[in-house]
Amino acid sequence: MSIFTRTALSLLLCLAGPAAAGGFDPLATSALTPERPSPRAAGRAGDVPCATALPATPLTAIDVVDLALCNNPQTREVWANARAQAAQVGVARSAWLPDLDGRLGAGRTYTENGAPRYVDTQSAALTLSWLVFDSGARSANGENARQLLAAAAATQDATVQTLFLSALQAFYTAQATNAAVVSTTEAERAAREGFNAAESRYSVGAATPADRLLAQTALSQATLNRIKAEGEARNALGALANAMGFSAGSAIVVAAPDTLKPDAAFARDVATLIAEAEQRRPDLKAAEAQVRAAEAGVDLAQAQGLPSVTVSAAPVWADVDRVSRDTGVLGLTLNVPLFTGFETTYRVRAAESQVDLRTAQRDRLKNQVALDVWRAYQNLTTATQSLRTTVDLVASAEQSERVALGRYKAGVGNVLDLLSAQSALASARLQRIQAALDWYVSRATLAQSVGTLDYSLLQPPAQGKP
Repeated sequence: MSIFTRTALSLLLCLAGPAAAGGFDPLATSALTPERPSPRAAGRAGDVPCATALPATPLTAIDVVDLALCNNPQTREVWANARAQAAQVGVARSAWLPDLDGRLGAGRTYTENGAPRYVDTQSAALTLSWLVFDSGARSANGENARQLLAAAAATQDATVQTLFLSALQAFYTAQATNAAVVSTTEAERAAREGFNAAESRYSVGAATPADRLLAQTALSQATLNRIKAEGEARNALGALANAMGFSAGSAIVVAAPDTLKPDAAFARDVATLIAEAEQRRPDLKAAEAQVRAAEAGVDLAQAQGLPSVTVSAAPVWADVDRVSRDTGVLGLTLNVPLFTGFETTYRVRAAESQVDLRTAQRDRLKNQVALDVWRAYQNLTTATQSLRTTVDLVASAEQSERVALGRYKAGVGNVLDLLSAQSALASARLQRIQAALDWYVSRATLAQSVGTLDYSLLQPPAQGKP
């Protein structure tokens, strides 16, 4: 191999080495990639590392969200998609740089003209080509890639908020089902006390067999309700583990709920909330970026049917039968697409249809955002009023049950009054638990529908924001 061929080969290997390295980023696309979903990226105060294991202490709402953002596979999925789209921006940027191609060749030719003869041929060439004018195709392609990256980043934000909400819903449901177990256990205890009272009165002839049977039936029903509540609590813990990215059979202990005092921080003009949602909802931002990307796609389709100019230079080294020959080519190429079988026409038409499609999808989503905010606002208003009402409901039901039990034990009340009071108390407690669950979930849903769901919601209600 001649010195020219060896030099060319060395140059090609030097150029190919950095490009093959996975961490090589000469066009700085890593700076465009959104931060990996994590508690800190979602607004968590302080430098909180991602936890990969369940804590030994009972889980709080903040713990649950931390673990969901760190371990749920959806966060890795959307981040990988954002990184891939950032790399596409690098692809678009690379079109502005020249291309350098290298070729190496070696061969042996056999001829027989009188005496057999072998001719060895070695060659090397470097071809530099640079697209210096393309009627705006590279600019349009770059804008398309940037807008798709913006859409990917906004989609990542939307996914993070959705996971945030799902984790909170699972957490609040687990708390509610645990509270339901406590409530049904207390109802079973009260039913057993009523049955014991009926049994005592029956044994002394102060109650009929019907009273005893009614009390026994109420106790059996209370036991059945407790068993069902325990099953629902186990299912809720499995769903919570899944939301955090763990196996459904993971051992989980949920912290007891705080004393709930509903505030009116959400009580703002719903039209203002809708306007804020139109500015802050990440999925709406993604839809808007998709529209702009489609518009850039139209420019790209049009530019692909227009002239382009390329400059090229190609030194060539050849060694034929140990005789070196060095040549070179310098050229300017003007490419004018005269007829492409109407391909450009239909590419433009398809791109314009994509603009109409993305615009319609954005407008539909905008209407859905307004409906989401409206529903979430009304649901939270209803949940707040219901929660305040159930406080009085439980208090009056507890007093009624105490009076009915005292009267029955004293022999001046009947078993039907007692059973009715106990049933009303059990129902009131469950309604109280459901109202608290509805309020927590509705508050988080309103924040997510507006696009403001973050860790500040997990502070005490007086400091939170919708």
